[in-house]
Amino acid sequence: MIAPHLPKDPNTETDTDTPSCPRPSLTATSFGVTHPGRVRTANEDQFLIAELAKTMRVWQTSLPARQTQRGEERGHLFLVADGMGGHRAGERASELAVLAIEQFTLNTFRWFFDSNAPDAQRVLTQFQAAVQAADARIAEEAAENPALRGMGTTVTMAYQLDSQLCIVHAGDSRAYVYRNDVLHQLTQDHTVVADMVRAGTLQPEDAAGHRLRHVVTNVVGGPEEGVFVEAHAVELQAGDRLLLCSDGLTEMVSNDAIAEVLRNMAGPEDACQRLLDQANDAGGRDNITIVVVRFDPTDAG
Repeated sequence: MIAPHLPKDPNTETDTDTPSCPRPSLTATSFGVTHPGRVRTANEDQFLIAELAKTMRVWQTSLPARQTQRGEERGHLFLVADGMGGHRAGERASELAVLAIEQFTLNTFRWFFDSNAPDAQRVLTQFQAAVQAADARIAEEAAENPALRGMGTTVTMAYQLDSQLCIVHAGDSRAYVYRNDVLHQLTQDHTVVADMVRAGTLQPEDAAGHRLRHVVTNVVGGPEEGVFVEAHAVELQAGDRLLLCSDGLTEMVSNDAIAEVLRNMAGPEDACQRLLDQANDAGGRDNITIVVVRFDPTDAG
């Protein structure tokens, strides 16, 4: 599934949509923060920022031309999970989801696709399987412990290698890309109200105040095993910012205000802190988790 169209940079000469052309290498600078907010005492959110590295260093060989040759690829994984359930069950659900996806990435994921022609669909399919495995793991633990029954979590995850970004998602956390002064929402909210808007039975301007806006229809875990995993592939450009966040941010801070912060604060740490402050200043009614990533050319000073 292809994400909403993002405008290309007219100054970019390389056609990165052509598999035969090398994809530009981008450096990721990231920061994440999570906070319980001003109302709740517990924090059921989790986030993950990870670098995946595959390195080959040839110290000695019978081929002289390769004696000092080094090859290295690095990918990045970013994840936000917003747990739900009574008596800390949501905290356990989000924790299990992160752990299950970590284990999958370490033990199963074949993540080093060809940088010149990345098979994004294969990567998306693998991460969809990872989220489904997390769903099964949460269901298994809930079945063993009656106090945890019904626990679930959102999962919004992004994997980046060079200029390729793969996103998988379930729930009402969100992924955005900020490009050329415009904030683009890449994921759909899996809620009753969002379904009504998509079906045309509710006007978008009426969604924010609707009494069912917090009812999530698709989660990892939950009362029944089985999850729909939304998946997208996006071509990144230098200067793009990626934002992953729980609804503790988006319920408190408008998209326009988020875009303004990303416009004025180039550093991910400063942007995260400012967004967190704005969410808490607006009431902080839920846990708040924010991950911001800036992508720059690898050779940038």
